[in-house]
Formats: sequence, C-alpha cells, structure tokens
Amino acid sequence: MRMYLISDNIDTYTGMRLSGVEGVVVHEREELEEALSFVTGQPDIGIVLLTEKFGRDFPELVNEVKSVEIPDRHGSGRSKNFITDYVSQAIGLKL
Repeated sequence: MRMYLISDNIDTYTGMRLSGVEGVVVHEREELEEALSFVTGQPDIGIVLLTEKFGRDFPELVNEVKSVEIPDRHGSGRSKNFITDYVSQAIGLKL
C-alpha cells in the first residue's frame, strides 16, 4: 500500500515528495474531482492525504473517500494543543 497526496499548494506537495509520497497539486473543484477519481481507481493506494483547505471548501467530495486531512501553510482551525488534547482523550489521561 502507498500514500498519495492531493494538495492545494506546492509547499506541502514538495515536503511530502521529499518524504517519498507521490501526489498532485490542484486548485479547482474539477481538478479535485479528477484527482479523487484517479486515487479511488488505484488499488495500491491505501491512504489519501488531503490538505485541510479541501475539507473546508469541498466537504461533500472529501467525505466520500477515506482520507486524512493534514495541516498546511493556511493554518489550522484547531487549538495549538490539538495533538496533546487528542492523545489525552484517546488514552483517558491528562498529559
């Protein structure tokens, strides 16, 4: 299984490429639809990474596929302690 990134910016795309993750940069709804259609047709792609902007702008498209949204240069609507809070909830202990 491999991962595939669908990004709205070249910075995130470049960083993920440096770590060995293939992907594409798209900006318009139609481009996102094409990219999602491509990845869902690839049996060897097990994880689709999407920048958060797509989840905010096109939730109806993003929710159709199992995906992980990753923070990008546009920032995040999450609190600065998001990861600590998430781990605390998951294990039931305050860190």
